[in-house]
Amino acid sequence: MNLKQLGILLVIVVVICGAVLVLHHKQDASWSNAGAEVGKKLLGDFPFNDVAHIEIQHGTNTLNLVKKDDLWRVRERGDYPANFSQISEFLLKARDLKVVQSEEIGASQLPRMGLAAGQGSNAAVVVEFEGQGDKPIRTLLLGKKHVKKPTAPSPEGDEGFPDGRYVEVGTNAASVALVADPLDNIEPQPEQWLNKDFVHVEKPKTIEVDFPVATNSWKLTRESEKGDWKLDDTKSGEELDSSKSSGVTSPFSSASFTDVLPHSKSDQLGTNKPTVVKIETFDDFGYTFTIGAKTNDDYLMTVSVAGKFPRPRPVGVNEKPEDKAKIDKIYNDAEQKLTDKFKQEQGYDNWTYLVPSWVVDPLLKERGQLLAEKKEEPKPSSATSEKTTGTNETHAVEPASGH
Repeated sequence: MNLKQLGILLVIVVVICGAVLVLHHKQDASWSNAGAEVGKKLLGDFPFNDVAHIEIQHGTNTLNLVKKDDLWRVRERGDYPANFSQISEFLLKARDLKVVQSEEIGASQLPRMGLAAGQGSNAAVVVEFEGQGDKPIRTLLLGKKHVKKPTAPSPEGDEGFPDGRYVEVGTNAASVALVADPLDNIEPQPEQWLNKDFVHVEKPKTIEVDFPVATNSWKLTRESEKGDWKLDDTKSGEELDSSKSSGVTSPFSSASFTDVLPHSKSDQLGTNKPTVVKIETFDDFGYTFTIGAKTNDDYLMTVSVAGKFPRPRPVGVNEKPEDKAKIDKIYNDAEQKLTDKFKQEQGYDNWTYLVPSWVVDPLLKERGQLLAEKKEEPKPSSATSEKTTGTNETHAVEPASGH
């Protein structure tokens, strides 16, 4: 390459770099109106403590989170309790959102920002914050997410990750802002906003499973928390296989659910006869789980919890009067925890749940699947068989000759 060609190449590089800088400057200039807005809180003085109703709408899907009797609930799920921590986190995040950039924009440009009105593919996610009596507080429109591009091309085709979102305050705002949070979870999906706390079975004493076919049913019992499990009503030749039963002896110890049906639990388990699981614990809890039809990877299930708390303290035979106050406190503290648990778990009685199959399937073993395999009787060897046959043979005796 001669000097003339090198000079031409350098000029081309300078022109390209200059064009890139001009374009970048124009892009920055388009957001230069943010000078007075950058760093300010997006929603201004947002009275988040006054919010009693959050409506999230995207296209035809709507979610209503409503505070009733000081408890947040999901209206689309029959007022099932909502996840307070999740709602509180969102309200605090909304309060603290700050403008990173802003741009005055016409209505015709809103679709490219994902902030169009209506139900199209470029429609905004509309969030309405309301107070008591549905008094409007703020309206926030969520558009497309801002994606941070990788600093270098990726051989795997990495297109970057979302680090912000285009938003609009109010439905008739004259400008669009960019905030440094993609707000990923703000969608009108009721199942994602439910309080997913659920029953927690501890210290089971008896486990009984009643199948629609009675011969498949079974019951396991044990005398103490560390005792061996035994199968009730064993017949001659039947023996519980502990390796097979180990999967059923910790039922619903870490149960969870995917979703709840939006109405009360009556007649919502399907048309087939359900399977009923009954569990009694050493803490005097009684659980009844009614398991209905399976839908995809979830079972329809209801739960009922019985018990009577607090329970009176039994007095020890050799208990000294001077120890009574100390023993009473220890016992009452433990009993209060059980009482609180009982009140919480009774609240699950009124709903039909969609429960993952991994929670339910371990319990649905039929009686025969819990039994040890019968050992076959050893067959006699061929030598023994021949010997036995020879011993039992009858030989004809010829009559004696008359000579």
